[in-house]
Amino acid sequence: MAPRTSVKASRGSAPPVLVRQTRAGVVESVHRGDIVEVDVSGRLLRAIGDPDRVVFLRSTVKPFGLVALLRAGGRKAFDLAPDELAIMASSHSGEDIHVRTLQALYRRVGVSTSLLACGAEGMPLDELTAARLARDGERPSPVRHMCSGQHSVFILLSKLGGWEPDGYWEPDHPAHRAYAETVAAAYDVRPDQLRTGIDGCGVLTYAFRLRDVARAYAMLAAPDTLPEADRRAALAPHLLAVRDAMIRYPELVGGTRERLDTALMRAAPGRVVSKSGMEALRGVGILSGARVGTSSTRASGLALKMEDGDGYERGTYAASVEALAQVGLLDGHAVRQLGRYHRPPGYDPHGRLSAEAIPEFELVPVGELVG
Repeated sequence: MAPRTSVKASRGSAPPVLVRQTRAGVVESVHRGDIVEVDVSGRLLRAIGDPDRVVFLRSTVKPFGLVALLRAGGRKAFDLAPDELAIMASSHSGEDIHVRTLQALYRRVGVSTSLLACGAEGMPLDELTAARLARDGERPSPVRHMCSGQHSVFILLSKLGGWEPDGYWEPDHPAHRAYAETVAAAYDVRPDQLRTGIDGCGVLTYAFRLRDVARAYAMLAAPDTLPEADRRAALAPHLLAVRDAMIRYPELVGGTRERLDTALMRAAPGRVVSKSGMEALRGVGILSGARVGTSSTRASGLALKMEDGDGYERGTYAASVEALAQVGLLDGHAVRQLGRYHRPPGYDPHGRLSAEAIPEFELVPVGELVG
């Protein structure tokens, strides 16, 4: 077995190997990446690789973008329930439970799902739902797109502000500007400092260092611990509502089948809020409380990025579970419960185990890093 990696990568060097894909004892491929854990103040707690690696937030932005609607008074104006907050912070699987939740919201608010401009290509994510739709000759509509909850934030912002919803995905639309301003506030930068790109669903995405992603998720885990002098403290009540909704309805954040964000929040109920993003990014907020193997009880945020984008997701899955076990969030029972994610297996057509992704790294305290 190859040695476990525990050395901080030098700036510009290849990220360390986090996961090895093995078959009959032979390493067929490796997944490299970077992981960082910080507290609410942004102080580095643990890291492997480069904590200053710049990444696009992709769908990890969704819990923070939703705050734009809450800041504008949308929760009271639309009588938003926790399950509706959870779906608007999600990258859902497009199952019927997700569609019903969104359709009920749209009916009550008095807008049409035909406004959704997220597309429907490759959706729904849930394979059983996709197979059923194909069998019945039903084409998926945009409401089954994993980003339809996020796009609903823009549509509801438009209704609340009295703005024409057409073109809400354009950067200069008032709803889009309100969303971007809230992301800037959550990341403690000015809106004109945002580095942007276009996400796969057509709205803007934003680039930050991996340690900034971890800090944002630490804040999501414990928004009530922000000091009054911190400019982000004004967001705390809204972040608390989003966090609690995601924890209460993890199946709406991901899905009822094969979604790690959902599985993590179920395995450690009330202790973690997790949100993935495309190209193998994950942000995790760890709530305060006892941890395994450490006396620390403080809240923190963890961010993970796999270098190769991890199309099979096995590397992201394995590294995410291993990292959360190493920081003491997951005990032995929880790790076993998450076994198919911790060491993702491959099977042949006869059900025989043919390959396995194995995490091999050490996420050590920053003071112990070498190099």
